[in-house]
Amino acid sequence: MRLNSKGQVTIPAELRHTMGFHEGDQVEVIADGDTLRIVHAPETTSRGERLVSRMRGRATTAKTTDELMALLRSDTDD
Repeated sequence: MRLNSKGQVTIPAELRHTMGFHEGDQVEVIADGDTLRIVHAPETTSRGERLVSRMRGRATTAKTTDELMALLRSDTDD
């Protein structure tokens, strides 16, 4: 890995997946002697809150809120 001019490195995808790191996760870099460790930061929000935050504004539909609510409330046993 190479450190870029901004002091950033890219964690290889395989390591991210293996260690459970996802886009948007908060991490901490900890000095441990001559080693730097990248660890998950203590969570201040729940996983669900982070998911909603990432998805907010991504939905695309031409339906109004009332139309969507009608769809959700409709009886599907007909």
